[in-house]
Amino acid sequence: MEEKINKNSNLKKELKHTNLKNTDKRKLQAGEKEKSSEHCPYAKKCGGCDYQGFSYKKQLEKKQSYMRKLMEPFGKINPIVGMDNPYHYRHKVQAAFSCTKRGHIVAGVYEKHSHDVVDVEQCQIEDEQADAIIREIKNMMRSFRIRAYDEDTGYGLLRHVLVRKGYHSGQIMVVLVLVSPILPSKNNFVKALRKKFPEISTVVINVNDRKTSMVLGERNITIYGKGFIEDELCGCTFRISPTSFYQVNPQQTERLYKKAISCAKLTGKETVIDAYCGTGTIGLIASSKAKKVIGVELNRDAVKDAITNAKRNNIHNVTFYNEDAGKFMVEMARNGQKADVVIMDPPRTGSDEAFLSSVVQLAPEKVVYVSCGPDTLARDLKYLTKHGYRMKECSPYDMFPFTRHVEAVCLLLKER
Repeated sequence: MEEKINKNSNLKKELKHTNLKNTDKRKLQAGEKEKSSEHCPYAKKCGGCDYQGFSYKKQLEKKQSYMRKLMEPFGKINPIVGMDNPYHYRHKVQAAFSCTKRGHIVAGVYEKHSHDVVDVEQCQIEDEQADAIIREIKNMMRSFRIRAYDEDTGYGLLRHVLVRKGYHSGQIMVVLVLVSPILPSKNNFVKALRKKFPEISTVVINVNDRKTSMVLGERNITIYGKGFIEDELCGCTFRISPTSFYQVNPQQTERLYKKAISCAKLTGKETVIDAYCGTGTIGLIASSKAKKVIGVELNRDAVKDAITNAKRNNIHNVTFYNEDAGKFMVEMARNGQKADVVIMDPPRTGSDEAFLSSVVQLAPEKVVYVSCGPDTLARDLKYLTKHGYRMKECSPYDMFPFTRHVEAVCLLLKER
């Protein structure tokens, strides 16, 4: 009798264990949603992470499938390059500040399709130290009598806080976006903030007194440090000011840029045009493998930073021009000048027909297209492949895990 009870008891334990195993299996099969949105309390309101709730493996599969559909008509598509750790990769973090009806200060992101601020304490994809600095500023505001800006009434002082961190250097810049250039007790404010975070290298007031959706205004006032930070990328040092364009995911950026330059297969004899060059990152990195690099950029401040970056790295075979890249290349073609390679890194909206036409007129042997918008990349490839170029390969990179965005490097060769 006792033996029978023990057998029944053991059988029940085995069945329970089997049921638990089956439940775990069902959970795993249900859908790659093992890391569900429950892990991010802000997911439903924020809406910034389109793939919140999907395992990273599933995210990469979805992005690869999307890129394959867009790119396969043009040529070879390589496997997407993902991250080893897809969390806390954003080294540029900005938070909007506001005040609730009850007088509580909130700081975070705008709710999807709204200008209500979601109070974010910590974000899965933002640098943890940057988030901690923003939390501390929020806590300091009452003691320093700093009011958060109210978009409806126009009252208040602090609109946004921007934190930029050098991945290799560890230098940190804090930008306080104010409606006025006057910050009460600014020296004591900086002292209190740096007491908690001595790693902060510089603090800048950015004045934005306009009714605009733009985060930054045009005027910067440095109240501590140099007003910029520096970081290393692919062996070069770059100056990062409050308004500089600098990729937010430095780990993947190194891989992306290395791929772009390796696609060009430079031998040291080539003239390279870095179109939409920004602060000169790609062109300066490529300069050690090219005879000459010409960087062209419409943004005057970016060109100033690019020239500074060239001097900082002791690079002498790069020249930067503050001009429209398309018009610049048309003029080169008219004057009988040539370029062997054009590297183009346009904004997410892609290029336009006028620029693509200038590429065709200049007729370089290779075009390396660095894209942050696959849809516009496909549109631009249609034009280039109809006008004497063929895509040899396309390599997607996951620069923004948990979002739908994909970046890619495409190599196009001139047909003979």
